[in-house]
Amino acid sequence: MSMTYLDFEKPIAELDAKISELEALAASKDGPSIKDELTKLKAKSTKQLKDLYKDLNAWRKTQVARHPDRPHFSDFIENVFEDFEELAGDRVYGNDDAIVGGLARFKGRPVVIMGHEKGRTIEKRLKHNFGMAHPEGYRKAVRLMDLAEKFDLPVLSFPDTQGAYPGKGGEERGQAEAIARGTQRGLSLGVPFVTLIIGEGMSGGAIGIAAANKVLMMEHAIYSVISPEGCASILYRDAGKAKDAAEAMKITAPDLLKTKVIDDVVKEPVGGAHRDPKRAMANAAKALDAALKELEGMSPAELRTQRKERFYAIGREGL
Repeated sequence: MSMTYLDFEKPIAELDAKISELEALAASKDGPSIKDELTKLKAKSTKQLKDLYKDLNAWRKTQVARHPDRPHFSDFIENVFEDFEELAGDRVYGNDDAIVGGLARFKGRPVVIMGHEKGRTIEKRLKHNFGMAHPEGYRKAVRLMDLAEKFDLPVLSFPDTQGAYPGKGGEERGQAEAIARGTQRGLSLGVPFVTLIIGEGMSGGAIGIAAANKVLMMEHAIYSVISPEGCASILYRDAGKAKDAAEAMKITAPDLLKTKVIDDVVKEPVGGAHRDPKRAMANAAKALDAALKELEGMSPAELRTQRKERFYAIGREGL
């Protein structure tokens, strides 16, 4: 599969293209021996990639978080969990494919999982509404959380959305109320609840399934009350100033760790999770397992108190 390069990765793209040309030349029957040159170019490419990703600004992290090859929730289901059984519908209106959820096994333990799915192909993106959930998606999430509490199962959620669906149908069916109910149910859960922001965690669309005991974040994910473009449209009356807005909003994992919006950052492979998805998901699985183990043995009352205190602590430090 060919690599999709972001705008700021142009120097890497040019180097990799040169490497591919030389490899093709070396592989030909009468091709010259260029092993040393290839080794030097590969080393140069690796170093450039490390240097480039060492200190990404907020806008570049936003671009990485939106990379088309970044692992989606469906990839986590396939690679991190076993025996996944999807549960559909909200028992009120219908099913929403933007939020996928159900029962699964995680490192041997039964769990309830849910997350936004954006889709990769045009067909899948339309099916999943680009990860923008309708009210029935959040009501399905509440139903899943009710099920988890009834059977004493931990909950793991994976927000990855530009925001909840803002259309007329969503408003008619109570979008704001559905998100609020999802947030309320997360806060009141009597079982361990861990969230991992895997790409974009934007607006109430994310928090509706993220009111957890532990909120983790992939290294190059972003998390905020609004997208940089939306913020720029409001503050500057110009969506083209999204880069400036991203810097001002403090949407990256290091910034959010300082203010206790999140609890931990999951390291990604050099160059982002899209360059080595399996390794990125393996790192995520370790972090999720560690977070669940920290919550093991806590009573429902203790879990609710811990959750309340972690949200009250947001912003008290690091401002």
